[in-house]
Amino acid sequence: MPYQNISAELPNEDKELTLTRLNEITVRLPFLVNLTIDERRGLSKMGDKSVAFVMKAMDYAASNPEFVPPYLNVPELTKDANLANQLLTINNAIQVLAEKIDDTLMAVGSEAFSASRTFYNSVKNATKESVPGADAIASDLGERFTGQGRKKETAGA
Repeated sequence: MPYQNISAELPNEDKELTLTRLNEITVRLPFLVNLTIDERRGLSKMGDKSVAFVMKAMDYAASNPEFVPPYLNVPELTKDANLANQLLTINNAIQVLAEKIDDTLMAVGSEAFSASRTFYNSVKNATKESVPGADAIASDLGERFTGQGRKKETAGA
């Protein structure tokens, strides 16, 4: 469905319930970690091709124990691979939701900013007509645009 102007409200109780549920999800996943940028750079990445590789290796290790080195913990490999698969499913659903929230935020933000600029232009026109009270509003709202506008060209530039 193509984007159309959004006219919606999110009741505060629904916003609070959503935040509560997100917190509940975090509580149910107590093993989640926050990696530093350096930690992320140092880790091997498991993309789509690697998922199949890991699953095959896990199956082969379980069915061919003679090839498993003594320092490899196959039950831990199985736990890690299963958790990775479960988190991948959750992450995919969250990414779809996050994209929808981000797109909606961009759309309603744009609508609000556009309508606010329309109001600001109306107030600026009112100042030109010396409408009482318009100067203070235009000055306050105009602070948003301080430093913007056309740059005057310097001689020889």
